[in-house]
This record gives sequence, C-alpha cells and structure tokens, in this order.
Amino acid sequence: MNLADLADNEIRRHGEHVSLVFQEQQWTNVAMNRAARKLGNGLRQLGVKRGDRVAINMPNCPEVFQSFQAVWKIGAVVVPVNYLVGEAETSHIYEDSGTETVISSPELLPKIEAARARAPSVKNVILTGERVTAGTCAYSEVLEAGSDHLETVDTDDDELATLVYTAGTTGKPKGVMHSHHGLYSCARTVLDTLSWPEKQVTVFVLPLCHMYGLGSMVTDGLKGGGKAVVLPTFEIERIFEAMARHRGNIFVGVPTMYVYVLLYPHPEQYDLSSMWWWQSGSAPLALETWKAFKDRFGAEIIEGWGMTETAALSCTNPIRGPVKVGSIGKPMKGVDMRIVDSAGSDLAVGQEGEILIRTPSMMKGYWKKPQETAEVLTNGWLHTGDIGYVDADGYFFITDRKKDLIIKAGENIHPREIDEVICAHPKVCEAAAVGVGDAVYGEDIKAFVVLKPGETCSQDEIIDWCTARLKRFKSPRQVRFVEALPKNLIGKVLRRELRSME
Repeated sequence: MNLADLADNEIRRHGEHVSLVFQEQQWTNVAMNRAARKLGNGLRQLGVKRGDRVAINMPNCPEVFQSFQAVWKIGAVVVPVNYLVGEAETSHIYEDSGTETVISSPELLPKIEAARARAPSVKNVILTGERVTAGTCAYSEVLEAGSDHLETVDTDDDELATLVYTAGTTGKPKGVMHSHHGLYSCARTVLDTLSWPEKQVTVFVLPLCHMYGLGSMVTDGLKGGGKAVVLPTFEIERIFEAMARHRGNIFVGVPTMYVYVLLYPHPEQYDLSSMWWWQSGSAPLALETWKAFKDRFGAEIIEGWGMTETAALSCTNPIRGPVKVGSIGKPMKGVDMRIVDSAGSDLAVGQEGEILIRTPSMMKGYWKKPQETAEVLTNGWLHTGDIGYVDADGYFFITDRKKDLIIKAGENIHPREIDEVICAHPKVCEAAAVGVGDAVYGEDIKAFVVLKPGETCSQDEIIDWCTARLKRFKSPRQVRFVEALPKNLIGKVLRRELRSME
C-alpha cells in the first residue's frame, strides 16, 4: 500500500469538500490532491526517485500536507525536520539521512545554507513564498512545472515512508524508520479503539514535524469527510477563534498548552460547545491541570501515550468509560503491553518495572543503526525505557524513565548537552542536569554543579552562561551547588538520586 492512496480514497468516498483551512484560506481535498500530484511531478523533474529522502523543514502550513503527499506519491521518503532545532542538528539529519532535496520556507534559509555546507548531499532547496535566492527553487514554480497527472507508486507495505529523527537519551538524533503500512496501522488502530465518527473538524497546532503531529495528520486523512484547521503557532485566542468559527471537534495538545489555556481570562466569549475530544500526551499531565480544566470547561482531558518508535498513540484513556487521571490508559486494540523486571520476566499487578510494547505500527528500526535497534527490539517487543505499573483494571501508569531524557513542554532535551556547556565554564569542575517537575512545562531543568576548589559562583552566573550558549528553553531554571555528584562504581552520575534531592 501507499499512504498517498488515502487521499484518493477520501475523495471517492466523500466527494469534493473543504478539507483544510489556513489563515482564512480554504482548500478542498481535490485542490490539495491536485497540488500534491503537480509537486510530485516537479520533484521527479528535479531528479527525486523512489526511495530518495526528502526533508520537509518548515512550520505548519498547507505546503506541509502537500509535500508529504507528493513525496509519498512518487515512492520517496519523507524526512520531517523540526524547524526549531539548530544548524548542527539540522545538518546531522540531512547528512545522516542522505537527504538530497529540502522543502522549506524562506525565513529558514540561513540555517539551511549553514547546514547544507556541512551536508554536501543536499542538491535541491525548494522554498515557499514569492522570493527565492540563487541556488534555490520556488515552490510555486516547481508546482507549476509539473503535470497534474500522476500515478501513485504502488509501494510495498513494508517500504519506508518516513524517517523521523528523535533526540533519544544519548548521542546524536537517531532516524526512526516507519513503513507505509506501519503508519496506516497506527491510524487504523486509533480509529478502531476510539470510534471516531467521520466528518470531524480537527484543530491542528502541534508541529507536523513531530510524530505526534504526523500521526494525527494520517489519522485525520483516514477518518474522511473532515476538515483540518491548521494554525502556524500556539496562540490561545486564535485556537478558541478557530474552534468557535469552524465548529471544532478535536484538539490534540501537550500539558503545557492546557496550562496556558487555563490562564486565558475570558474563554466564555467563545462557543466551544462543539468540542468533544481534548487529548493530551507527550508529557505527564498534572492532576491540578486536569481538575481545573474540567471545572472551567466542563470537559475531561483524555491522556494518552506513545513513542516515535511506535508511530505515536498506542495507549489511551477511553472516551466513554472511566478516566484515571495520571494514567496513560489502556493499550489500544491490537496493541500489547507488559511490565517486566530486569530479567524480562512479567511482574504482577501493581509492581513497577519496565514497560514493553508490541504493536502493528512498530518501527522498522533505527536508520543505519542495527546494534541500537537490536538493543530495544526483542522478539517483536520494544523496550520503552519507561518504568511503570499496571493496575487491576488494566490501566498503565508511568512512574519514571529508565533513561534520563528531559521532556519539557513535550520537547526532548538531552541533559548531556547542558552538562557540557556548564562544564565549559572556567569555574566549574563537574555538572549534571536533570528534569524536575514543573506545573507549566511538565518538567523544567535543574543543574547540579561542582565548582573547582577555591572558586565561588552564583546561580545567575551559571544560568546567564547557559543562556548565552543554548536556547533559553534549554537553559536551567535552577542551579544547586554541591560538593560532589552521586556516582556508581564505574563513575556514572546517578541522575535519579539528583532528582530526589531537595
């Protein structure tokens, strides 16, 4: 199968209708599909072949949807790139994936050119907007150069569809390989589990470059007859306006978004009565946030869980049935989950261990990393690295992470990057960053610092040092000076002990 077939099937089932709204501009499903066919032919004229990797590197907009479809139609592979990451990470993704073509927007050109200098595989840069510079192509011209007649490539079920890079917990980002059938299976599982009706209006604000956004996009196409109201950025007033004007039904967010929604002073001026599905994932949702949201809006936030490696949502609280706040819910239809000890043996109800998962939407593996793939995939089961338990009703709870990734507002932050910046300070001997609970972000960053003998330093000095070298988002909010870092027998810093220190 080819995921691009979903667009053709949707038109056959529901006819022409408005399927996307962006900044007051409306697109029908037929117009979007025609643009994707023309872009697909344009990409072929630039030399893009079946199996080639094409990076889609821009904020939410109609061109993102068109680009995904166009790349899939010609049998190429989508490499979604977070437009917020820096030059080093962008160039690593380009180079590691072997990307030859990048589709992006003009404001990102300086970053792309800097990354391109370190990733010589990139031959084509296609930019949206009206102005382009030397060495780039205009998206509109590529579109117009292509015929609107294009036969979708009949890809194998197991053929690679996307290569999604995840920060992981160590080293550079890894490319997670997902097949056409794997992504389809995840969307099918979501619909079979949640029984979403057709012709729903989904308000999109999550970046489509994330697995969370990508999964929602595929699911939205499979539902059929619906409409995606796409917002480029998270602005609460614009979200409420979109929900009220377009009679929105579904919103997928992360805990931080709901915290800020609760801070909005006058939500009652918007008619949100059509909204029936408010979902949260990517980070733990605070009980206080859930309760306050229900008190204010009369609706329950439904918490779920998934991973890039499992094509997003795999476990969720039910729409109709008891919601257990703090739980990630039950495995969806066709998904199996277990709690095991360090030897891989199943644990009893209520006992904490590692969560293992088996799903039809499992990744094919990590791109060019067979050893790392073998370390997490065993006999069809994925070792998630999350620690938790299952209760007597079959609801799963995550209590800790086996590894030390910091998840702030749904974004993965690798602590080693922060450690290295702090350790570069002339007064610092050692440092370790950890995630600590935060009511707004889910987690924020706290750094533990050991100074060199005889040195003195303030918290503000360390924070200012980090802010000058990292994005403010990755800089620690708190700094604690200690005489020594807790370590195991081989000298590895025990971050779990640091997180438990007051």
